[in-house]
Amino acid sequence: MQSDSRLPRYQRLRDELASRIAERRWQPGDAIPTEQELAQSFDLAVGTVRKAIDLLVAEGLLERYQGRGTFVRRASFDGSLFRFFRFQSKSGERRIPKSQILKRSVVEAPATVAATLQIAPGAHVIQMVRLRLIEDAPVLTEDIWLPLDRFAAFADLPLESIGDLLYPVYEAKCNQVVASATETLTVEAASPKHAKLLGIEKGTPIVVIERLAYGYDRHPLEWRRSRGPASQFLYQSEIR
Repeated sequence: MQSDSRLPRYQRLRDELASRIAERRWQPGDAIPTEQELAQSFDLAVGTVRKAIDLLVAEGLLERYQGRGTFVRRASFDGSLFRFFRFQSKSGERRIPKSQILKRSVVEAPATVAATLQIAPGAHVIQMVRLRLIEDAPVLTEDIWLPLDRFAAFADLPLESIGDLLYPVYEAKCNQVVASATETLTVEAASPKHAKLLGIEKGTPIVVIERLAYGYDRHPLEWRRSRGPASQFLYQSEIR
């Protein structure tokens, strides 16, 4: 184990296992060795191993299945926007929006983008503008930023090959797996730019969902801002 020897042994094991996940030595969806196997491999008590795994489960890197074992967690974000917006066809059927990339370019990171993605000021990033549509009508506009050093392959992909979901492409083409994300919701008046993209009047209330996505190493991978008309916004939370 390579982490600080002053740390408790379970914390050092947690760091070692997290490194294996971040380095993709264990792939998303893979079962990890049993607690007994890890205890033998690292010459630790089973209780110490269990505490390390408990931490990784709490952090969302691993997930346990009763009777099956412990697996590297694969986060799913495909339907997350349904928590916030009513995406329906004219007939009222629930629909997944199609995607259209309007812009993709490599630029020097503005100061705010560099700070958010935790990269050096002036480092190069991929800037992308994407429109989400249902029955050819715009429902969301997205501004997306990616650090170029991790996503160089993405900058050269033909746009028609990217599809509606970005995270599977990040994994397949760039070996970057989104493991978790934080989201912040705000409301603003539609700027002329976003009003035009969404086909609404300037100043119309829109909801902004700002998402910062992280890899298994907890380093930021993607920063995006999704904007949609407040008239389609719905927030629902179950409290028990």
